[in-house]
Amino acid sequence: MNRQRFRWSGGSELSFVEMGDRSNPAILLLHGFPSSSATFREVAPALSAVARVIVPDLPGFGDSEPLPAARFADFADAIAELLDHLGVQRLIIYLHDFGAPVGLELATRQPERVVGLVIQNANAHRTGQGQGWDATHAYWAKPTPENEAAATAHLTREGTRDQYVAGVPADVAAKISPAVWEEDWRVMQLPGRMATQRALVADYGRYSARFGEIAAYLREHQPPALLLWGRHDVFFDVAEVLSWMEDLPRMEAHVLDGGHFVLETHAAEASALMAAFIRRLGR
Repeated sequence: MNRQRFRWSGGSELSFVEMGDRSNPAILLLHGFPSSSATFREVAPALSAVARVIVPDLPGFGDSEPLPAARFADFADAIAELLDHLGVQRLIIYLHDFGAPVGLELATRQPERVVGLVIQNANAHRTGQGQGWDATHAYWAKPTPENEAAATAHLTREGTRDQYVAGVPADVAAKISPAVWEEDWRVMQLPGRMATQRALVADYGRYSARFGEIAAYLREHQPPALLLWGRHDVFFDVAEVLSWMEDLPRMEAHVLDGGHFVLETHAAEASALMAAFIRRLGR
């Protein structure tokens, strides 16, 4: 993969991969916590046959430099500048986990630029935030040191591993290499990276406060959408699927036998569904 670097006006460098013919429809693949562009290591090459694929590491993830103060809106600024630098006018956006606040910030700013969404275990409604979010909600409501400690208790090696395998059936989890989360944990221990993660837990509360605005965007603009959901996700409740379908009633939805990181176990199925979706949009 052709890895490149781009210094945006915020001062830090983004690491990104670009693949595929530039005349094809563009798709922006946005990863979530605690990963990087590596999430798409199997999907990006497959999609490059039908799309111009752009895969950044978000600031403070992977090989991208962290920001002094991490906010999803600033991440969107950085990605918008990258897209302008690459001359991308219209695009499909892949939303996953922390990638959703970034991608939906871009979409609500410039809805005419977005020709489609691929939604994979990404929250844009409170229905996705089940009982496991109680400590996080308490922190957003009252950001004391004690509440922050509880809301960020997952920022450990074990918590990083759990993003991949918690709640996932053993035979499915066995398909995921420990090397994936070990690399995530290595990066999280680099200078500035843990501060990024703590800041984003807080900023996700500001994102959640925008859910009404985001629902209005979805209902008004009705972007064509493909949903791929790992049903064993213990972090984002499967009830979120129905909320997406209510906002986007023509959306194509597939619930797969995987977890939060469904591409680790279902990359081939997801790639085929995404390629077909991109071809339909191209027509």
